[in-house]
Amino acid sequence: MSHSPAQAGFEFADFNTIPGVPCPCGTARRAFADVADFPGTIHLTTISTEAQTHYHKRLTETYVILECGPEAALELDGKRVAVQPGVSVMIRPGTRHRAVGEMQVLIVCLPKFDPADEWFD
Repeated sequence: MSHSPAQAGFEFADFNTIPGVPCPCGTARRAFADVADFPGTIHLTTISTEAQTHYHKRLTETYVILECGPEAALELDGKRVAVQPGVSVMIRPGTRHRAVGEMQVLIVCLPKFDPADEWFD
């Protein structure tokens, strides 16, 4: 959700005011979905311990780990990769993935997020 005038050279989003929506990872707050000239969306996502393995056929997601516990990891095509704050991981279409452990992540999604492109085995 942007809050700047259409004629401005920028868009502004306040994740504190964007409602969270359930997702396979936990709860996502998605910004810039309504900005026609921006090719993606930015998500502030709170990962829960119940994150589900899923994949996308079209979307590329780049996770930026903001906060996590010492045992946090991403599971990518069945392989567990340890993560820590400051780490970024690009996840290409077709890669089965889930986060392991509670964490706060910023996700850059290209093209724009589409809930119809969430797939489960």
